Amino acid sequence: MTVASQYAEDAEPFRISQLIYDKRYRSYTIQVLTMFLFMVAVAWLVNNVIENFRDLGKEFSFSFLWQPASYDINQRLIEYTSRSPHWKAAVVGILNTLVVAFLGCIFATIIGVAIGVARLSKNWLVSRLMTIYIEGFRNVPVLLWILLASTAFSAILPSPRQAVPLFGGGLVPTNRGFYLPAPVFESGSALLGIIFVASLVGAWIFGRWAHKRQRDTGEILPVFWIRMGIIIVPTFLMYFVLGMPISLDIPELKGFNFQGGLFVRNSFMALWLALSLYTGAFIAENVRAGIQAISKGQTEASSSLGLPAKRTMNLVILPQALRIIIPPLISQYLNLTKNSSLAIAVGYMDVTGTLGGITLNQTGKEMECLLLLMAFYLTVSLLISAVMNVYNNAVALKER
Repeated sequence: MTVASQYAEDAEPFRISQLIYDKRYRSYTIQVLTMFLFMVAVAWLVNNVIENFRDLGKEFSFSFLWQPASYDINQRLIEYTSRSPHWKAAVVGILNTLVVAFLGCIFATIIGVAIGVARLSKNWLVSRLMTIYIEGFRNVPVLLWILLASTAFSAILPSPRQAVPLFGGGLVPTNRGFYLPAPVFESGSALLGIIFVASLVGAWIFGRWAHKRQRDTGEILPVFWIRMGIIIVPTFLMYFVLGMPISLDIPELKGFNFQGGLFVRNSFMALWLALSLYTGAFIAENVRAGIQAISKGQTEASSSLGLPAKRTMNLVILPQALRIIIPPLISQYLNLTKNSSLAIAVGYMDVTGTLGGITLNQTGKEMECLLLLMAFYLTVSLLISAVMNVYNNAVALKER
């Protein structure tokens, strides 16, 4: 008789009671039971909602998305009219939300890094001014900053006829909105765009190579200026070779308003600026905490090697501090994206104002609209977290 057959005969036969009393199976039993109860609870809630809707004479359906929206949206990135369906109005709102969230995250990061580093300055006045900024924005609700920015733009900026164009007509701030030059794409602009993208890829590859070279040999190259050359020179030369395929439409005053160019409403500017400054204050604290978490011996060691303060910060402190800064930075990006739902307070039509506002009120489909709205914010938040976690893993400390 083999060992396997002998073990099979001596093994205790399986009994149902083992699912509860045997440690090998108990955890699986609890998990299966918990999942079953959760599914039962969800099914009961869904069935309860459907029955209540039926009692109210309502039908749980998303068919309203294909009905005409019958309302206008003052700022949009795609073609839209009042006869467009509700799903297209929702898409317009989604794009408006994504634009303000994307630009807000970029500007807030720039502000946060600059303010966070400046707060650690040895200059007493600079340090205290940064502290006032951080504490001022962090301790006042973001809605008040949004309303204040909107009121300031409307009350302080001049009317279009009295506005003074700045930067040679490149920026015209008025109490109606901001007028900017609009790009005009002609034949050859697509090729120029491909060259620009290729230049960006080349600059990225050079940066990777320069970093590896510095790590292997210790030689430091002027990476920033070489990168700028790789990006600008080919694009600039091909711009003229292709006959300047991209021009600018400069806004001009005609009558009581400016015509041409790109018009950005004050509602967008107020929302973008307030969210960026507010979130930037939190990011600044994350940056300060991350830098201060690095041992002082790191700074002293780099100084003893003759590294100036700027290179010490760029090459020694910040790379290590990023591992501490990025996790809370993800939360700030998520907060900014979700806080953009306050756009309705200043009349900026984001997805909360379209799908969760006018569409909901017109159709009476509150449950369907809110579920779609929640699904959108959940999806965007998970995507932001996924992208930032990939970057976080890339800069994480790797043991050899």
